[in-house]
Amino acid sequence: MQPTLADILAAAKVIRGVADATPLVPSSFMSDLAGSEFLLKLENMQPIGAFKLRGALNAVAAVDQAAGVTCCSTGNHGRGVAYAARERGLRAVICMSELVPRVKVEGIRALGAEVCIAGRSQDDALAESQRLVAEEGLFEISPFDDPMVIAGQGTIGLEILAARPDLHTLLVPLSGGGLAAGVALAAKSINPGIRVVGISMDRGAAMHESLRAGHPVEVEELPSLADSLGGGIGMQNRLSFPMCRDLLDETVLVTEEEIYRAMQVLYHEDRIVAEGACVVGLAAVLEGRVTLEGPTATIVTGRNLDMEMFTRIVTGQDVRLGDVTVPGRPYARPA
Repeated sequence: MQPTLADILAAAKVIRGVADATPLVPSSFMSDLAGSEFLLKLENMQPIGAFKLRGALNAVAAVDQAAGVTCCSTGNHGRGVAYAARERGLRAVICMSELVPRVKVEGIRALGAEVCIAGRSQDDALAESQRLVAEEGLFEISPFDDPMVIAGQGTIGLEILAARPDLHTLLVPLSGGGLAAGVALAAKSINPGIRVVGISMDRGAAMHESLRAGHPVEVEELPSLADSLGGGIGMQNRLSFPMCRDLLDETVLVTEEEIYRAMQVLYHEDRIVAEGACVVGLAAVLEGRVTLEGPTATIVTGRNLDMEMFTRIVTGQDVRLGDVTVPGRPYARPA
């Protein structure tokens, strides 16, 4: 069953005091540039450095009579599940593909979870997670297609609308759709007229392509500065696809060069260290792909990134992504 606003309100009680109440702060630079107040929801301030802790805490709290928990992850969901499982004394096995950055793998191991590297795609990691369910009795927690996870992520929408009921637009990073579905459900339940835009990178945007096709589709997974947005949505997707289809007003794609530039802007103008996935909302505004008509917020989803690569970006150096090079350029304030 699809989650409801009541489920999100219940999730808010589960995560209270651990993963809630992250700051919502204005960006003076982006507000001036966009001509509308522009707010940043700082989920990079979570204990694990990413918003995924909300959904993981809510989902793991509901697990009963299992040998442990497992999931497939591009990094941050796995970190959230590892954290939540450790708090409950449960075994956690996190399955990831070879494309996941080493810093995210090491962060999960540091939380006491087992890590299983399987293949070169999220689908490969998912298959391994499902094997562990069948053969070892673990409980699988989907990173996006799980009602408890979606409800947990939806608490971000509750907090944003509680602080700013006058908000006109929400710009939400879009991957498997758990965040976008939960936030849109919360926001539109409170204010049906609010505009919610899902934003992803143009290299392997599974939900965007699925929404265009009218059904879940497979996409090739490619290295990206927004690696947290990689992976498929599952061909048997039950929840996040129909919710994104029904609740998102539009979806927008940005390029690697635009993500690179937005990471520079967020760092140099707002002094915030954040993953490439976090800045897709800024990138869409900076490049004119989204026009703003009133107060707007975006979610800075996490900070778990390779600091060597981040340093190259903020100092204007080239960055290599597989067989593609994102050309560097020194930061210059956009006009």
